[in-house]
Amino acid sequence: MTESDIGLRDRLVDVGVELLAAEGLQALTLREIARRAGVSHGAPRRYFPTHLELLSAIARRGFDDLAARVRSTPAHGSASPRARVAALARAYLQFALDNPGMYELMFRHDLLESGRLGLRETSLPLFGVLAGLIGEVRPEADARRVAGALWANLHGIAQLWRWRSLQLAVGDDDFGALLDAVLVAHLGADGGR
Repeated sequence: MTESDIGLRDRLVDVGVELLAAEGLQALTLREIARRAGVSHGAPRRYFPTHLELLSAIARRGFDDLAARVRSTPAHGSASPRARVAALARAYLQFALDNPGMYELMFRHDLLESGRLGLRETSLPLFGVLAGLIGEVRPEADARRVAGALWANLHGIAQLWRWRSLQLAVGDDDFGALLDAVLVAHLGADGGR
């Protein structure tokens, strides 16, 4: 691929990311991305033979952004494993709330066929970090299952918070207390490891 090709490929992904942020998943069509990028409607097919491949490239950008947030948390510092899980959970929830369209796309593995297009290689290491930390907090537990349960709980919080359902139900304007309750449910009371 030439430098020009790489530039156009990146621009198509950039436009897709911007469109996703502004209008949501339903707006991500090849034709609309091409129009906003200022190229013919057939041009994206040169770099992304299928709509699925373009969606995957856009989702990969989201996973990269989430990974950068994870790297900037105390999860890579000297805090206790439990504090690092809490920091990762908070970063995950904040990412979901700050980027609802991207968040929805990233976890729609039914749309993205993540195994075929390499997204698992991007997403599973993040899950592995969480599972590893949970294994340190709860060595007696199946860390991957606890991590899966915690992740599902966080995903539910993110969705219900976005829809404003949890704020009505629990009367909070910040998800912090709810996150604390979830961490106690999955990891036990703070003060352990």
